[in-house]
Amino acid sequence: MYLSDGEMAVIRRDGYEVSEIEGAPVSKEVHELEWDLEEIAKGGYDHFMLKEIMEQPESVANAMRGRVRPGEGRIKLGGLEEVLPRLTAAERIVICACGTSWHAGLVGEYLIERLARVNVEVEYASEFRYRNPVLDPDRDVVVVISQSGETADTLAAVRQAQESGVLAIGLVNAVGSTIARETDAGVYLHAGPEIGVASTKAFTAQVAVLAQIALLLGHERGVLSDDDLETHTEALSKIPQQIATVLEDAEVIERMARDYRFASNFLYLGRGVNYPVALEGALKLKEISYIHAEGYPAAEMKHGPIALIDQFMPTVFIATRDATYDKIISNVEEVVARGGNVIAITDEGNDGLDELAEYVVEVPKTLDAFEPLLTVVPLQLLSYHIAVMRGCNVDQPRNLAKSVTVE
Repeated sequence: MYLSDGEMAVIRRDGYEVSEIEGAPVSKEVHELEWDLEEIAKGGYDHFMLKEIMEQPESVANAMRGRVRPGEGRIKLGGLEEVLPRLTAAERIVICACGTSWHAGLVGEYLIERLARVNVEVEYASEFRYRNPVLDPDRDVVVVISQSGETADTLAAVRQAQESGVLAIGLVNAVGSTIARETDAGVYLHAGPEIGVASTKAFTAQVAVLAQIALLLGHERGVLSDDDLETHTEALSKIPQQIATVLEDAEVIERMARDYRFASNFLYLGRGVNYPVALEGALKLKEISYIHAEGYPAAEMKHGPIALIDQFMPTVFIATRDATYDKIISNVEEVVARGGNVIAITDEGNDGLDELAEYVVEVPKTLDAFEPLLTVVPLQLLSYHIAVMRGCNVDQPRNLAKSVTVE
């Protein structure tokens, strides 16, 4: 039963009643949750976080089920059908989110600009709501992302958009949450309950849904041909099995965690669509292991962070063979020349980093646009194993809450 602002519920042994704060009774509809007990139990895993990492083949598949149709070469997002003409005509999309959801939004910026050629801006919801942003109801659309659907700053961004007459679209995981109810349209993630405070499967589900929106818009706007859409939907449909392949080869990540569990600092570097993955990898390590970590665009390394490089600071590179690969290799060589230890996440079959990196983790090859769905998984596992080896409370890190519902 979903309460609105200014309402309260009193629950007694023999029943319940809902009223406004002033006392006037309120009639409420009962909604049945579609969870079962197995979804909110550890299921034999030591921690919810590990369970949720391992569930990602299923959760990403659920985020695409019935929506990504490679045989038909189409994307179907029922929650956006009524607003699709307005969304397709938008000249600017503003994505608002916080934390991990903000990183997913950054990936979405790359995807939508590349595949649909729409201008995208990604904002911290906490800054957006206080900045008196310029919003045009005739050309702008605001997209908010929240796992819980209750994040206070993100909800405020929804209300600010609507006050400006701008279409507000929500990408949330929690069915019936406040953001899901208050936005004009939206897409559920269908990732299932996420209990661990550090978000993992919600991030990949968010990226999967953003990829679908990018493909849908790209096709509707005539940027992607029918053949292009078919190629992309076919690649996207293979992602769940490819994530499963990454998870099957986790032994090297445990060895890596054992070697670096006492490090005081980490640096994560990536370029293009993998730059947000570097930010997300650093955030995960900070959240649950309490090791200081920074994520940077790899090209910015020489504008400051390179001063920190030494033998005691591991540097994680997301170095897939895309258009910027040669530049990334140059960055790796600069770190090695200064005595730094390199961990490389790359695509399968690439042996070009074997002589440079202490550890190389390969992920299956996919289209460049969808790489974050694979490259983030080893970083989730790395942070998890380091935190466990350091004796940290993985599921409930100190000072953090699963849903930030206050300012």
